[in-house]
Amino acid sequence: MTSNPAVNTMYDTVKDDFIAVNTCICQKLLSNVPLVEKIGHHIIDAGGKRLRALLVLLAARACNYTGERHIELATAIEFLHTATLLHDDVVDSSDLRRGRSTAHVNWGNSPSILVGDFLYSRAFQCIVNIGNMQVMKILSDTCNTIAEGEVMQLINARDASLSEAKYMDVIRCKTAVLFEASSHTAAIISGADKTQTTALQDYGNHLGMAFQLIDDLLDYNGDSAKMGKNVGDDLAEGKPTLPLIYAMREASTEDASLIRKAIQKSSLDQLDEILKIVSTSGAIEYTEQKARTEADKAINALAYLPASEHRNALEQMALLVIARTS
Repeated sequence: MTSNPAVNTMYDTVKDDFIAVNTCICQKLLSNVPLVEKIGHHIIDAGGKRLRALLVLLAARACNYTGERHIELATAIEFLHTATLLHDDVVDSSDLRRGRSTAHVNWGNSPSILVGDFLYSRAFQCIVNIGNMQVMKILSDTCNTIAEGEVMQLINARDASLSEAKYMDVIRCKTAVLFEASSHTAAIISGADKTQTTALQDYGNHLGMAFQLIDDLLDYNGDSAKMGKNVGDDLAEGKPTLPLIYAMREASTEDASLIRKAIQKSSLDQLDEILKIVSTSGAIEYTEQKARTEADKAINALAYLPASEHRNALEQMALLVIARTS
């Protein structure tokens, strides 16, 4: 999986479950239409960490779950996430995803969107198989919120006046809610009590917020080779993320104006200068601290779960999310 011992340990606690999920994913990708399988495997086999699926497995086992429904739930969550990636790459005109050409570059927009739709529908077939209406409600509501979040982000593109509060609303809707749904639904199928269910719901929300904050930060201080995408992609799409929002607030009038114009024009013409402003303004440290605060909240929520190697792995996941470089 990786050369990082801490990461390996985290996955090893649910090794057999994770293998079962990968097997289930391959089975559920089968289609009578070859192009569906080809595009589906292109993005699913691209080396992603399957963090949301892993979260389902760890949360279920942390609740002492001994059944099998968490495998299908983790598969459904992975399909929902992958569907959003296919659609996002079309909306954002992204050329790279995990170091590979995106599906829409290889096959065009229409096939990418339609296979994304296939994965959404396949996910809900898995959810129906689980047979829990509460899980169905949470995940259908989650998909609705993600769609709203993506539209909010689209509306906010090139808006250099976006506030930090509104930015946080966007990342909650487009990213954190699926992390939250992953741990929340895992607790539900496990029959966890109300306190533990709420704790895992809160854990997922804060974990997802930390994840997206670091993701947005890496667009300005990350390594393109490690990330598998280009530094500055968010700016090229006119996305006013927290590093830029903070830099405009704290930098000189001249520097803030330079960033503002770049956002409004979705321009990378002065990317090197903007990267320097982001670095010297304290935006890197500010965004990192916001992510750490969210990770700390996630870890604190775990206090309501019984001690176990799986709870320890969930704590490790929160720490790894804010330490990641890709």
